[in-house]
Amino acid sequence: MNARKGIAALSLLSVLLLLALNAQIAQAQKPRERDLKLPIGGTPGALDAITDVAGVEVGSTTLISGTGKLVVGRGPVRTGVTVVLPRGKANPDPVFAAWFTLNGNGEMTGTTWVQESGLLEGPVAITNTHSVGVVRDAIIQWENSQKNALQPWWLPVVAETFDGRLNDINGFHVKPEHVISALNGATGGIPREGAVGGGTGMVCHGFKGGIGTASRKLSQAEGGYTVGVLVQCNYGSRSNLRIAGVPIGEEIPDLLSCFANADAFPPGSPRRRCSATAGGTDGAAARVDTDADADVGSIIVVVATDAPLLPHQLKRIATRVTLGIGRQGGFGGNSSGDIFIAFSTANPRAWFDDPPVKSLQMLANDHMTPLFQATAQATEAAITNALLAAETMTGADDYRVFAMPVDRMLNAMRKYGRLP
Repeated sequence: MNARKGIAALSLLSVLLLLALNAQIAQAQKPRERDLKLPIGGTPGALDAITDVAGVEVGSTTLISGTGKLVVGRGPVRTGVTVVLPRGKANPDPVFAAWFTLNGNGEMTGTTWVQESGLLEGPVAITNTHSVGVVRDAIIQWENSQKNALQPWWLPVVAETFDGRLNDINGFHVKPEHVISALNGATGGIPREGAVGGGTGMVCHGFKGGIGTASRKLSQAEGGYTVGVLVQCNYGSRSNLRIAGVPIGEEIPDLLSCFANADAFPPGSPRRRCSATAGGTDGAAARVDTDADADVGSIIVVVATDAPLLPHQLKRIATRVTLGIGRQGGFGGNSSGDIFIAFSTANPRAWFDDPPVKSLQMLANDHMTPLFQATAQATEAAITNALLAAETMTGADDYRVFAMPVDRMLNAMRKYGRLP
């Protein structure tokens, strides 16, 4: 009898391990915009990621715990931090940079000095709105611990988007050790996308959003340069969502975020019900969040390039991010924080004062148009990759945000003749 129980337990364990492995494989195999051959335009780099720009490293720490009713300080927790290091951990050499904001209902620290100096002196970090301070302080701690630190003072660049619908944002769950772990773990290769790092609790165009990345490679005739983009998308209305010009939001008007627990609001609450198939628990009706289609939230975009651009030219690159967001259906709503930073890994050692007079390379303005186009294309592709990677998530107070159904998205693309 005991032997049979032991065999049964081993069999159950094997099944559980197999299911876990299959889940990991499924996540690893989720298609990206390049795999689906979506006609966004341009030529993706080898990784179709910001890390196609040589030297760039990305790291994330993801925090997910708890279910059910929100208890401030305890959870549920759906948050994290993502970092981008322009030249990687081993190379602290600052890079030329510039920033731009489409709508300023948000925060990106350190930008006053970026604008004044034309340099980015360290990583860019992205987290939730109420964790900007701890992330900023942790970066200073990490910078001062590095043997190759260039200076004793730091003005870190840290940006945010609001994850308070899914996450216990006032619980302050992002700690210094989480930031330092993301920095120490930053690497090349394809960064994780979707509900990871700073993007863990984010909502994008009414679907589950988060971190996305993409790149575009210019032809040799255009200089052969690479433009890489990483986004934390938490903005936009469902009805306005477009991919490669196709009105995806109009084609998938259902699956709006809802409270999976029908008792999340008292009787008489002005919330209409949705069907059990759209988020109910055990067949019970759920309550739709009627604000789920509003153009609210924020998007942070980091642009990297190896093209030899000076700060005033990188400002021009950063402004072109708005075109990629506009192609996707974003309009910079009043409550949205749409803030972007662009940097170039060319012109090494421009920060150092030896020699005091620098010989710099600068791409002629007449040759920048392909970079503008690549920036808009990579931005749209990165947002799309965030939507493709993210999984349905239920968070605080059983608030549920659905993943974009890839099959229905592809059917819409075919309907409009936009797949090869």
